[in-house]
Amino acid sequence: MLSMYEIIRKKRDGLRLTEEEIRFVIKGYTKGRVPDYQMASLLMAMFIRGLDENESRVYTDAMLNSGQIIDLSDIPGIKVDKHSTGGVGDKVSIILAPIVAAAGVPVPMISGRGLGHTGGTLDKLESIPGFRVNLTIPEFKERLQKVGACLIGQTEEIVPADKKIYALRDVTATIESIPLICGSIMSKKIAEGIDALVLDIKTGSGAFMKEYEQSKELARQLIGIGEQFNKRTMAYITNMNQPLGNAVGNWLEIKECLDTLNGNGAEDLVEVTLTLAGTMIFLGEKADGIEDGIDKAREILRSGAAMDKFLEIVVAQNGDTHFLFHPDQYPKARYETEVKASTAGYLKQIDALKVGLAAVLLGAGRTRSEDEIDPKAGIIIHKKAPQKVEKDEVIMTLYTDNKQIIPEALKRLQDAIDYSETQPIPESLIFEFLDTSKA
Repeated sequence: MLSMYEIIRKKRDGLRLTEEEIRFVIKGYTKGRVPDYQMASLLMAMFIRGLDENESRVYTDAMLNSGQIIDLSDIPGIKVDKHSTGGVGDKVSIILAPIVAAAGVPVPMISGRGLGHTGGTLDKLESIPGFRVNLTIPEFKERLQKVGACLIGQTEEIVPADKKIYALRDVTATIESIPLICGSIMSKKIAEGIDALVLDIKTGSGAFMKEYEQSKELARQLIGIGEQFNKRTMAYITNMNQPLGNAVGNWLEIKECLDTLNGNGAEDLVEVTLTLAGTMIFLGEKADGIEDGIDKAREILRSGAAMDKFLEIVVAQNGDTHFLFHPDQYPKARYETEVKASTAGYLKQIDALKVGLAAVLLGAGRTRSEDEIDPKAGIIIHKKAPQKVEKDEVIMTLYTDNKQIIPEALKRLQDAIDYSETQPIPESLIFEFLDTSKA
């Protein structure tokens, strides 16, 4: 007879849990037979003691099998998704999905909401009036078959164990555990019916994994689990010391996506997007190699085919396209304030974490899952490192309906800016590529 008390004590003492014990815990907690206080205790023991490779694989599999695994075998082609560990201004999925779908690779994408300083793809998409992210599994499959891409949130049927466990991890300071992160990410990705996966592992001030070596270890373990489940998996470690692109905030980021799909995207955003999209196109066997995939992605973006596909996705998910054609008619935030350079010189860094927290303060994000988001709120960044600025030149503009928080937001954004008298060397956007040979 298995006992939660004995399992907790075993992991507390640094011993390895058996497959039977792990499955007992996940099933018991999902069904409500294991109370929160015992699960929280076990999560902390796992956080401190870790899980070995086999424990991590079994944990992922137990999470995966806590709900329904979507069968996409009746949809032709190799199904490929991309997952980002989250960042500030990271709207890549919204540009990437239509590029890859336009290349003929089906993209089933289950995305998340923003929490803390990082934005969520679902919140951004919901700033488009009418856009539905809460599709049923049959609706998800139907739209994927018809359009080639579909972006939804986690349903009640898909990995219910993760939904419960993640909420508990969030309030018990056990989020930053690599094995627990791996189980959470990979169980959801495998459950959505993919054949292959590209990972964007963020590192730097605005990422959850702030240290490079920690980010690399996360990538290595995610690739290992993907391959164990016969899902071809590749990863990039990318820079999140500065916000990605020029917009932070939900509708502001959608507008930046429109600019990018129309050929006017920020260089950093375009580079990361094309790299990830090209890798997905290669994994979907629509390119001879990653570089060929990147070239195909660039041409799809240039030709307008990606924009056409994005409009198809929006219509298929019940979104109103009016503001996509007339973005300047979207409701405006009540207050608009400029952040100006305090000195002349070069921008050394605009700290992504501080910008993300300021955006939350303005109303663009949430600190609790029940918080309401203002889709109009956010920040436009006009200058980034290593650009030169003059004193009092506008570096950022903030948007909010809440006048009272403007002084605090301005202070935070000023604090986010680091100056240099000499021009700094630009940081790389993509630090490293990893696949099975390097994992």
